[in-house]
Amino acid sequence: MTRHGKNCTAGAVYTYHEKRKDTAASGYGTQSVRLGKDAIKDFDCCCLSLQPCRDPVVTADGYLYEKEAILEYILHQKAEIARKMKAYEKQKQVQRNDNQLECRSGERERAEKFKQRENSIVSKPINPFTAAQSRDSERENGSAGSSSSSSAGASSAGPSSSSSLPSFWIPSLTPEAKPTVLKKPGKTVLCPMSGRPLKLNELVTVRFTPLDPSLDRVALLTRQDRYVCAVTKDTLGNSVPCAVLRPSGAVVTMECVERLIRKDMTDPVTGDKLTEKDIIPLQRGGTGFAGSGVGLSAKEARPVMQV
Repeated sequence: MTRHGKNCTAGAVYTYHEKRKDTAASGYGTQSVRLGKDAIKDFDCCCLSLQPCRDPVVTADGYLYEKEAILEYILHQKAEIARKMKAYEKQKQVQRNDNQLECRSGERERAEKFKQRENSIVSKPINPFTAAQSRDSERENGSAGSSSSSSAGASSAGPSSSSSLPSFWIPSLTPEAKPTVLKKPGKTVLCPMSGRPLKLNELVTVRFTPLDPSLDRVALLTRQDRYVCAVTKDTLGNSVPCAVLRPSGAVVTMECVERLIRKDMTDPVTGDKLTEKDIIPLQRGGTGFAGSGVGLSAKEARPVMQV
C-alpha cells in the first residue's frame, strides 16, 4: 500500500492501517512490537546496567550481571524487604490493639447491662388490702402508656427512616476509604530476570578469553568481536550459543561442549570433573533475526474498549 493509500481518510472501509494508528494514539488495546537489533543487548553485557561487564558473574540460569550492579541490587532488595516487614509488623500491632479495644468495650458493655439488670430487681412487701387497687391503677396506666408509646413510635419512625437514607453531602455519612491491608513480604531476594531466588554465594565468576590479549579494556570494547572460546578459539557473539564452566568460569561454545567436553566431563582449563549443573548455558541477546532462537516480540497489555 502506498503512502497516500495509508493516509486516505475518505474511504468507505476502516482499513487495518487506520485501526493500528488509532490504537496507538488512543492508548487502548494490546500493542505488539517487533524488536530490532538495536533493542537487544550483547551477550557480554549486564542484564541490569546493559553495559559490557568489567567483573562479570552468572547465575545458575545463565543470566550475566556486573558484580557491582548485582550487589547493589541485592542490598537494595534486602533494605526494601526490611522496610516492608517493618510496615507489616506495624499494621499487625495496630490490628492487635484494635482487637483489644473491641474486647474491652464488649466486656464493659456486658458489665453495664448486668448492673442495669441487677438494679432493676427490687423486692417490696405485698399488702393484701391494696392489691386490688394497685391492679386497677396498673391497668389504667398501661392503656395510657400504650397509646402514648404508639403515637411516639409513629412520630419517631419518620426521622429514623430519614436519617438512614444516604446523604453524600454530610461528612459523617460519606464512605471512608479503608487502609490498604499489607501482605507479609517474602524474605528471599529474587532474580530480576528469572524471578527465582538469588543468593550471592551461588554466583559464578565468568572469565572471558579476549580475542587480542595485548589490547586494553577500552580498545577491546570498541571492537565488535571481543572474546573467543577458551578451547577452540572461535569468536563469540549473539549468534553463537555458549556456556560457562562452573569450576574455572571459562566461556566455551556449545559446539565445544557437545563434541569435546561431554565425552569425558572434564574442565579443559582446570582439569576438574564436571556434572550437568557445572555447565551453565549463557543467556544471549539474539541477533535481530527471527531464526536466532530468541523471542523478539514485545507486548503491552492495555485496557480494551468493547462496543
